Amino acid sequence: MPAVTKPAHETGDFFVDYEEKVFEDVQAREGEKALITFHTVAFEGSIGLVNLLQAKRLKRKGFETSVLLYGPGVTLGVQRGFPKLGDEAFPGHLNFNNQIKGFMEEGGKVYACRFALQALYGHGEPSLIPGIKPISPLDVLDLVLIHRRDGAFILDTWTL
Repeated sequence: MPAVTKPAHETGDFFVDYEEKVFEDVQAREGEKALITFHTVAFEGSIGLVNLLQAKRLKRKGFETSVLLYGPGVTLGVQRGFPKLGDEAFPGHLNFNNQIKGFMEEGGKVYACRFALQALYGHGEPSLIPGIKPISPLDVLDLVLIHRRDGAFILDTWTL
């Protein structure tokens, strides 16, 4: 039987070179925009959280950044908490709320489709995190088209 001769990993060990950056650090040019669309369910995978972090990063790079929550994506923008709104029931329970709030505090805009909010998930506008702008389902496509027309970077977040 083969013997394991390497010592066990210890806290503080490095496994990868996290300092090497291969590509240039791209910053937005004057007036550049970005749109991140979310058609994903909160807590059903990592993509919602990862792309909220990407939205923050785009904002910090100087892009005028907007987030669109539609379909199941509106579940990212609903206020949470247990036993009361704002109470974190377990570590990470409020990660979406906290990321969205932080993004908006940095000047990011967040829009949520009213149709998905009510017809699909049974919530009203008061359920949204304060600062999220509810929009008509007819505005969902137009928001994307406006960003496309303006030459914005668009990142679509989909999960099935």
